Amino acid sequence: MHHVSLIIEFLRGRPKVVFWVVALTQALLWTVIPALFYAAPPGDVPLVLAVGREFLLGSYLGPPLAFWAAEIAFRAAGVLGLYALSQICIVVTLWAVFALGRSVVGTRHAVLGILLMVGIAAFTVPSPDFGPAVLAMPFWALALMHYWRAVGEEKRGNWFLLGVYLGLLLLTHYIGVVLIALLIVFTPLTARGRRALAHPEPWLAILLLGIVIAPHAAWLYRSHALVLETLHEAAGRASALWLLGALVAVHLGLLLLAYLASGFPRRRHERAPEIDRSPVEPAARAFVYFFALAPAVVAVALVALGERVPQLAALTSFGSLATLAALAPLVVMSGLAVVLAAGNRVLIYREALVSSSWLALLVAPPVIVVLGMVVVPWTFAKDTRIAQPAVAEAQFFADSFQRRTGKPLQYLSGDARLAPLIAMMAPSGPEGRPHVFFAWAPQRSPWASVDDVATQGGVLVWPAEDNNAVPADLRTQFPALVPEFPRSFSRAVQGRLPPIRIGWSVLRPQAQP
Repeated sequence: MHHVSLIIEFLRGRPKVVFWVVALTQALLWTVIPALFYAAPPGDVPLVLAVGREFLLGSYLGPPLAFWAAEIAFRAAGVLGLYALSQICIVVTLWAVFALGRSVVGTRHAVLGILLMVGIAAFTVPSPDFGPAVLAMPFWALALMHYWRAVGEEKRGNWFLLGVYLGLLLLTHYIGVVLIALLIVFTPLTARGRRALAHPEPWLAILLLGIVIAPHAAWLYRSHALVLETLHEAAGRASALWLLGALVAVHLGLLLLAYLASGFPRRRHERAPEIDRSPVEPAARAFVYFFALAPAVVAVALVALGERVPQLAALTSFGSLATLAALAPLVVMSGLAVVLAAGNRVLIYREALVSSSWLALLVAPPVIVVLGMVVVPWTFAKDTRIAQPAVAEAQFFADSFQRRTGKPLQYLSGDARLAPLIAMMAPSGPEGRPHVFFAWAPQRSPWASVDDVATQGGVLVWPAEDNNAVPADLRTQFPALVPEFPRSFSRAVQGRLPPIRIGWSVLRPQAQP
């Protein structure tokens, strides 16, 4: 007699409960672990907040929505708010894929697709690194869900929600252009799509999309040179070969689960629990496969085009996809596509091994990250961004400025990594956290200038591991600066690493004429 595990019984009898337990557990892990153990936020979070603090309609990094959301979350709940916001984005993405899957393959197979997404690395380890790519995920998934309801299920009112979500996607990340282009290509290829275009709702949705993005479009018209400069700079960061390899790498956990569940090679007459579904209509099958594969194919093709035609490198640049987190919008449909390809009867062989492997993919990554913070400084003597003692650094420089001038710190500048991090963690004065002046690229921080920093005062910081030589650009912009003796900071786990030494200088406020 074959005994079915409790997990399989839950999948069959309480699939919605399984979905919410999985989604919320993953979100809780990647909120609590960084909040407890990260000494500093990962990735480009400090830079995102440096831009978001100014609440502009756009920046050299692109559309503004992710920067606004990060600033609001940080003001409301500090770093914990940022980590929670990232995981809210993940949960909403999973919910949208689950809701779409219920319409296409049924509830139980939709849950299987969500379980497989735990094996996609882009949704786990990089997820605390909040930025445009993380916020783009839920808008991408919600847009696909409402598109299917509008076209596949002919619920015409969903066209308006589709227009809003596509507009929000474009206000978050320029990669939304890829999804819009694919929707334009796919819609007339299906009979339902052609019928939908005969109604006014799709055209009104385009109008709604235009209204949503109009403010940023006006800013982009005025500042397109700044954005093109950034795109051109990013063109060399990701090659087509790297992008293709990264897309395969982020799916390794998913492929492992699918292989183990297949039972290959298996013994003759080996039995397995079965989870079945009703047959999937051809239109739904084409929709899932197209939007699971086409976004990645287009991204790789555009990167390859930029490599072969340097004149088009800026316009076709997907250098912003040079991190695993940035690939997440392209792969939101992967789990659903694998479940769809598995057929109407999914047999889960070696269910105990599959369950253990799935649990390891859920729990092991955050545990490994924490262990790495303890082990790596002793073994490889390698520093990580999340081990930077950001709070101690920010407190020291803010207090130093306050004691010397009697005023709260208003401006920070210097090193492109240190200045945003220290400004992020600095105590807020009456006007909020310090502004960051991008001394390394002044045209990218239009909210401040050299004169503003020199007049109102501020702190300049730079790495001083080997010596305390002032960077040439700071010496040129602030010829009156007097370097202080470098300040050393210790990490929570120092290991074989030397202390962090930061060179710094206080610019005293000038008397107002």
